[in-house]
Amino acid sequence: QVQLVESGGELVQVGGSLRLSCAASGQWYTVAWFRQAPGKEREFVAAMNWRTSYADSVKGRFTISRDNAKNTVYLQMNSLKPEDTAVYYCALASSYSMTTMTSGYDYWGQGTQVTVSS
Repeated sequence: QVQLVESGGELVQVGGSLRLSCAASGQWYTVAWFRQAPGKEREFVAAMNWRTSYADSVKGRFTISRDNAKNTVYLQMNSLKPEDTAVYYCALASSYSMTTMTSGYDYWGQGTQVTVSS
């Protein structure tokens, strides 16, 4: 059974950096990060299978990566902006198909709060 646990969220300053981690168990296919800000729908941030995909809002600032030996997925966030404030979720799909839709993912972590001060 797949389990995902996010960590690393905290209060950071505008322009700062933060690295989120997602410890995953079980078989990995496409893995993604989503985020949900207050009053908004959960939105796609980044995904990875054999390649990577990013939302336009984070491209050039965020990097998704993984360490297979540690079964951990990361989201490196640089040049943080107040609009990056959200709960960030790690998600896994049951296939290698890349999608930006929440419905395309089968397993979700509990979320970790990222707050960027302004």
